Amino acid sequence: MIQPKTKSSVENYSVSPRDFRFAERSPGQRLRVLSEDDLKLWKERGYLIVPQAVPAENLRAVIDLIWEFQGMDPEDPETWYRNPANEMEMTELVNSGMVEVYNHQSLWNNRQHPNVYDAFVDIWGTEELWVSIDRANLSVPVRAEQEFKGFIHWDVDTSLNPLPVNLQAILSLTDATEETGGFQCVPGIFARLQDWLREQPEDRDPWKPDTTGYEVEQLMIKAGDLVIWNSLLPHGICPNHSRDGVRMAQYLTMSPAQEEDRELVEWRIRSWKDRVAPSGLAFPGDPRNWEQERYETAKLTPLGERLLGLTSWRES
Repeated sequence: MIQPKTKSSVENYSVSPRDFRFAERSPGQRLRVLSEDDLKLWKERGYLIVPQAVPAENLRAVIDLIWEFQGMDPEDPETWYRNPANEMEMTELVNSGMVEVYNHQSLWNNRQHPNVYDAFVDIWGTEELWVSIDRANLSVPVRAEQEFKGFIHWDVDTSLNPLPVNLQAILSLTDATEETGGFQCVPGIFARLQDWLREQPEDRDPWKPDTTGYEVEQLMIKAGDLVIWNSLLPHGICPNHSRDGVRMAQYLTMSPAQEEDRELVEWRIRSWKDRVAPSGLAFPGDPRNWEQERYETAKLTPLGERLLGLTSWRES
């Protein structure tokens, strides 16, 4: 989940990290989806993986949407280098494969899947969550005319004290290989973050870490795997150096609901109902307005209505 680095009236589709706390579990407390080993990895390395989080047909529906929305033929690589998106103001995301679709039914089917929801409940320790309204990614093999070197960054300001508390996630739609690239991170910095911060110069960039001396780890995740990571984990996308393979993913995460913020509630409902993209440097939107012109408002389950904010968690 990318956080825009400038403010607006409703800063983006997501929620701010104010006053958030991850769950503090009692010994033997039941988990819905995650295991004790998952939580150990989460605490030590800053991420965990929920295998096969949604059914295969859910993945196929988003894959088909991405090809259609991008106007590309999966059997013809020459069509993969069309770019219907507006110019990306956040330069590190240029040619990173962001697909500017946010509210299609297939995306909402994964957001409101109970297995996905339960994984976030395990981490936050509360059922009252909101889901992010985010996009997808299609990473095609790098070409000289559309160079992409990859990046490592944070989506939260690591100069803040106390440090932000939030998490991010992606649902992998395809198998990741060393060649096709995908999600990468630096667990070594996360594991000793406080010491690392004290060692940095005062003029450091709080959004981009100096990874000198640390291993950048690419996760070899499978189609259907949900990767959830602590927002303080340095992470990013590594480029696709394959000959003819693609990497696809859907961004989605959940955080505690902020129903008292009526402006944000209203924006989220409008985004879903009218198929409106977020605003900010990271979100150029689709200049063709295909979501508004070609697709219907997604149908929500009772869980989905609560995850959006259409129905309050406090209603019985």
